[in-house]
Amino acid sequence: MRIGYSMWGFLGDGILDTPDGARAYRRPFIDGLIAAGHEVVLLQSNRDLYEAGEDLRDRYRWHMGFPDVDALIFEWRWPLPGRNTTRCGDIGHTCDLHRQTELFDNYTAAGTPTLVWDLDRQLPADDPCRQLPNVVVGEFALRLTPGAEGLYCPVPDDLLDRADPKQLAAADRPTPLVYVGNQYDRDEAFDRYFAPAAATVPHRVVGKWTRTLAWPRVDFAGRCGFAEVEQVHRAALATVLLLPERYAAVGHMTSRWFEALLAGCLPLVPAEIHGVDAYVPPQLRVNDGHEVIEKLAWLRSIAGSAEHADLIAACLGYLEPFRCSAQVATTVKLLEGLS
Repeated sequence: MRIGYSMWGFLGDGILDTPDGARAYRRPFIDGLIAAGHEVVLLQSNRDLYEAGEDLRDRYRWHMGFPDVDALIFEWRWPLPGRNTTRCGDIGHTCDLHRQTELFDNYTAAGTPTLVWDLDRQLPADDPCRQLPNVVVGEFALRLTPGAEGLYCPVPDDLLDRADPKQLAAADRPTPLVYVGNQYDRDEAFDRYFAPAAATVPHRVVGKWTRTLAWPRVDFAGRCGFAEVEQVHRAALATVLLLPERYAAVGHMTSRWFEALLAGCLPLVPAEIHGVDAYVPPQLRVNDGHEVIEKLAWLRSIAGSAEHADLIAACLGYLEPFRCSAQVATTVKLLEGLS
């Protein structure tokens, strides 16, 4: 198939001031489609070139018109007032939503098989596009919206294949606790799980956190570049996976899970997250900040040991069903089912 792909983000490291968690898996996913024999045409602006100064045109093709395609994939965008809802040319305007609308009207409304990948759970359950016979909606969630299909956060195969539990356990990890990610809708989870533990151990919070007065004892380090995320995790013993309520209620897990784990940073996961047993063994599930403190004390006591390596190995096993290759295969099957 010749697949049109709409995404507002980067294939490379991108720029600092942008929320683009999909960078952790987007390029391996697109590479997987290409390796499976499909042609991919990128239909949004080449932000790698125009914003980050990285020229990837020798490997990937961008097109800002309406080329012939057999199928279309949207990384779904939604209205962000003051950004993509303003007029083209206005200060601060981004054209992702306008372009998505153009693509939808030109292709999807005309019957082109379309996968709407709702990465941020922003597509309303009653959106009319869900009823179109040529549209399928993919979600990360374990508890799916009626009519949607499971298309999970892809774990890059090569990174998973290279992960060595013994080497990861043996690494020096001077920071007991870290969190990498932005604040968006995570205040309640942060206050319940992370902040109490942060008061007791050295820690770092890396990301865009603009409302922090409630946590004067927390070390907010600000944003870091995408390429630095792995090093932050490699220096840390553990993290807490903090999800917005709309994610936690349905078991929608983000890339921070595998980014941390593949660097040997063990994820402590709130037990209230739906389907938590799909993500970590019982030893790493927590109910509150006090349990986070207890788990950290235990992890510090076994750091570098065979028990530590065995625990990392067990956690890596949980990533297997989420391999990028499996998500590519699911994507192709879904699109072929619409043809």
